[in-house]
Amino acid sequence: MVDNKRLLDLFKHLISFDSPSFGEQDICGFLKRKLKGLGIEAIEDSSAEKIGGTCGNLYAYIDGTLGLEPILFCAHMDTVEPAINKKMITHSDGKITSDGTTILGADDCSGIAAIIESLTVLKERNLPHRPIEILFTAAEEPYCRGIREFDFTMLKSKEAYVLDLSGPVGTAANQAPTILSFQAYFSGKAAHAGFAPEEGIHALKAAALAVSQIPCGKSGDTTVNIGTISGGTADNIVPDSCVVTGEIRSLSDENASQQLSIITDVMKNAAKNYGAEVTVKNTRNCIAYCTDTNHRVSKRFEKVCQKLGLDGKLCSTYGGSDNNHLALHGISGLVAATAMNNCHSLSEYTSEAELIRAAKLTLVLMLSQE
Repeated sequence: MVDNKRLLDLFKHLISFDSPSFGEQDICGFLKRKLKGLGIEAIEDSSAEKIGGTCGNLYAYIDGTLGLEPILFCAHMDTVEPAINKKMITHSDGKITSDGTTILGADDCSGIAAIIESLTVLKERNLPHRPIEILFTAAEEPYCRGIREFDFTMLKSKEAYVLDLSGPVGTAANQAPTILSFQAYFSGKAAHAGFAPEEGIHALKAAALAVSQIPCGKSGDTTVNIGTISGGTADNIVPDSCVVTGEIRSLSDENASQQLSIITDVMKNAAKNYGAEVTVKNTRNCIAYCTDTNHRVSKRFEKVCQKLGLDGKLCSTYGGSDNNHLALHGISGLVAATAMNNCHSLSEYTSEAELIRAAKLTLVLMLSQE
């Protein structure tokens, strides 16, 4: 029932919009008009002014013709950089890439295209379906800034499919991590490095000692990374300040907190070793969740995939998404793969066949009476 040409034309049009995080007004306006053309009134919330963006989250409710519980379908409108003047190239084998100077934007235009095409089929064929809620979020890439400001009292659904995972269509993540970012501010004492270095307290060396003692990489279900270190003002001045930033990801929220505590202690001991001081701050960007494989939202996905000849594989991911925040509000969901690969890079790609599979999967999920 999916119109392949219409779907691919829609995807190409979505790609043509410049929609970096906090700058999605054009694609948001297009989606409003597109939904209105289907007889669906979309509401843009007021989150733009709260996050410093050009548009808010876009929400719509579609009445159902079946006496079933509503289901939410979610995708994000923004893309990572570089994303200005994106040009889509379709290769002879059906592979779709950018021209190599920008990302493609399949993350997450593939998810948006799948939702819009599915709604179009429902409307034009007047197919019976359950109530459906749609949420297109702003500024998802920078730790889900848009959805954090969404008014969750608007939602009626207790189940969701977030179309925002890389990998083959027919895969979905039922588990994702807590993501903590941290910043350590080391304070020392400035002194002339040539005339009186002994009068200084070397903040950068204290920070370097701490960094050298923090294991980076993966251990069990937890990953740690030191991302930046910066400090000092001149070669002949003992640096009196240094800032270290990093990130912790864990499939266990408790383990993430424990790791932060360990890192904080390392920072404090390193500062003490040099007579410096340190203040450690952190931001909890996402909270870990795990949707039961026996939950109805999981079983429905598996049955629909089986019907379409797809794997129906559930997995864990170390990427955060809007689903982390839906879970915080009592909504059980999966993050479904929707034809995006090598995301967040200039080598990002999709394919015509996978885009079509993603749209078919989305449509059958909307039509499911499970």
